[in-house]
Amino acid sequence: MDTFDSYQLCALCPRDCKVDRTKDSLGFCGESATCRVSFIGPHFGEEPSFTGSRGSGTIFFSGCSSQCFFCQNYQISIQHDGRTITPAELLTEVQVLLLKGVHNLNFVTPDHFWPHILTLCRALREEGIKVPRVFNCSGYQKPEKVEDYAREMDIFLPDFKFAEPELAKMCMGDARYPEIAVKALREMVKLKGFLEPWDVTGRRTAVRGVLVRHLVLPGQVEDSLKVLKILHHEFGPGLPLSVMSQFRPVPGCFQKKLKRALDPEEYYQVLKLVEKLGFEKVYTQEFGKETDFLPDFKNSEDPFPGNRQRNQTKDRGRQTADSNISKNSKSRV
Repeated sequence: MDTFDSYQLCALCPRDCKVDRTKDSLGFCGESATCRVSFIGPHFGEEPSFTGSRGSGTIFFSGCSSQCFFCQNYQISIQHDGRTITPAELLTEVQVLLLKGVHNLNFVTPDHFWPHILTLCRALREEGIKVPRVFNCSGYQKPEKVEDYAREMDIFLPDFKFAEPELAKMCMGDARYPEIAVKALREMVKLKGFLEPWDVTGRRTAVRGVLVRHLVLPGQVEDSLKVLKILHHEFGPGLPLSVMSQFRPVPGCFQKKLKRALDPEEYYQVLKLVEKLGFEKVYTQEFGKETDFLPDFKNSEDPFPGNRQRNQTKDRGRQTADSNISKNSKSRV
């Protein structure tokens, strides 16, 4: 079967919308079988394990199967900003990206364009290119497809967004999210293990494994606490985490419930449980500091101000570590 036949009766994500995207019909993700991207370039807003000194080679795809109304990348995930790109053009742009010395290829929200990514990875392998590949995702992946992803990817960088089905239903319309995400995470960890090496300075960037991200939402501390307990129960204190405080209300929030920024006490309450449970490898964010890595994808040059500033001042934004917990500022949620 041709790789791109997967777009027919599409079942690439848990929505199973069965749309024939090859006929220019749109799936639940909001995309057809024509690949679209918003930004391809070095990115310094991820955790130091991925950005190192030369940046993470990110490819931001348009559309998303989760459709969380609070998405910080809403311009591309919900509003579908982006440009079309052919498989040959994608390969050429990635080759140019690699010449910039990035530490990895970072596929952001990749599952609904998996046939294109698979084709790209096969082409890179034929050229003998072995840079680590990152599957940067929402956690809302079909568990049975993780093994396919793992054949091409070295690193899984999933979110675990919600522990409560009711919150998942409110935010992204599928109460099954917690169950699906836990099963997918189990497969990811089973196939790749925990992120390694673990070096919060970024001097040694990661080459393999799993790191789980969680964004703390305002008014939803109890859900975040349950997320931590589930992860601890499933994987133990050695699971690498990134606990994020960067939530900002976006346009979709003002017709929903998440209309304010996170309160410091809410974030610190979550961090207290992180320490109580003994998680050993944790990235945190400095609370209240406006991040240079909240994106504006209307900027065709680079949606991240921090990237542009980094290019102007190479030593800007040096990350530091405090015992086992380090602080960072990043964009992906």
